[in-house]
Amino acid sequence: MKIIAVCQSGLGSSFMVQMNIQQVLKDEGVNSDTIQLEHSDVGSVTSDSADYFFVESTLTEALRGIPEVKLVPLKSLIDKEEIKQHVNKILDKENISHS
Repeated sequence: MKIIAVCQSGLGSSFMVQMNIQQVLKDEGVNSDTIQLEHSDVGSVTSDSADYFFVESTLTEALRGIPEVKLVPLKSLIDKEEIKQHVNKILDKENISHS
């Protein structure tokens, strides 16, 4: 499975979200080989780039070519608890074992 963290420029914000997702996966005991993580700018991603796209909620309109079920809109890019809730929901949906 692949997750891409997306922001306007593909630099700071998306990298920070990617790092937070990595930490959640580590805390949940998920094997790092199970999920591929990347970060990107909003203009470079396509629907087939990943299974899920973590994106600031204000940018979801810019990703209208990506199915809504693949989008994970974040109210806050720095809220680790919000990111954890979304990651756990995905792990459950994909039947990936976690603590």
